[in-house]
Amino acid sequence: MSSTGRQVLVAVYAIFAVAAGARSLVQLTTEFGAAPLAYSLSALAAGVYVVATLALRRTSERARRVAITACAVEAVGVVVVGTLSLVRQDWFPDQTVWSDYGIGYGFVPLVLPFVGLWWLLRHPPAGLRTPASTT
Repeated sequence: MSSTGRQVLVAVYAIFAVAAGARSLVQLTTEFGAAPLAYSLSALAAGVYVVATLALRRTSERARRVAITACAVEAVGVVVVGTLSLVRQDWFPDQTVWSDYGIGYGFVPLVLPFVGLWWLLRHPPAGLRTPASTT
């Protein structure tokens, strides 16, 4: 899953960056007053997806650390926003990418950061591989 896995992960993150970015751009410019928190969180999610996409494309240790951070922020974001959107529905009069744990996107936003973290931890850059991590 090394090279192909990275390409698939980058492609999924890129799709989510475009989807979340386009959706939030439209919402922020046309309906901001209706749900400012929700629309701002969608823009934040889009930004996280862009950072993860760009970092995952690179193979340096620095890019790997950025990607791990982006995936961790995404994981926390989807869990916190997903929980709040169920508990405090009045805060979320409209959906975000992370609302209800990403139900509007087939729960991919909930699964994706954990798959990304797993992949990043399982496939360190070539210079950092130890005999135990190459199995």
